[in-house]
Amino acid sequence: MEPTLQTLVKKAQKGDDTAFYELMQSHKEQLYRIAFSYVKNEADAVEAIQELTFRAYKQLKKLKKPSYFSTWLIRILINYCIDEQRRRKRVVIELTKEESHHDEEPSSKLEMKRVLGKLKADYQHVVILKYLHDLTVPEIAKVLERPEGTIKTWLHKALLEMRTMMEREDYYV
Repeated sequence: MEPTLQTLVKKAQKGDDTAFYELMQSHKEQLYRIAFSYVKNEADAVEAIQELTFRAYKQLKKLKKPSYFSTWLIRILINYCIDEQRRRKRVVIELTKEESHHDEEPSSKLEMKRVLGKLKADYQHVVILKYLHDLTVPEIAKVLERPEGTIKTWLHKALLEMRTMMEREDYYV
């Protein structure tokens, strides 16, 4: 973490609203992409960012290590998105058979999203953070509050499951 961000966190923890605003502005694009990858639409992603901002502002003084600010924000955001999915009983990514047969061969990106949606939630989180948001294994471990070994195992199992699903459905040879 850059010293300027750490300084801003410390100022924000002392009640400096301008510092908090600058912190949120510096993270807004990354946070929006993460929120969108979970909730799948712009309105819900914006709502997630608003809720994250409120929760972070309210709890900022409880953050013990300013250097963990970024991962702390991502964790709050992911928890909110998961809670919203449960509350609304949404399926993360689901296509009906009719939709998947409209095109002769579905786009690989759409197929990957469909397969990803069939994974266990922990596996989905790891794949999304690793491949859609370019977080490293240590960063994912901090965000999900799990050991790096667990993250590596989940990532390995997720990729194996995805490959198996795609082979079973004959999407690649």
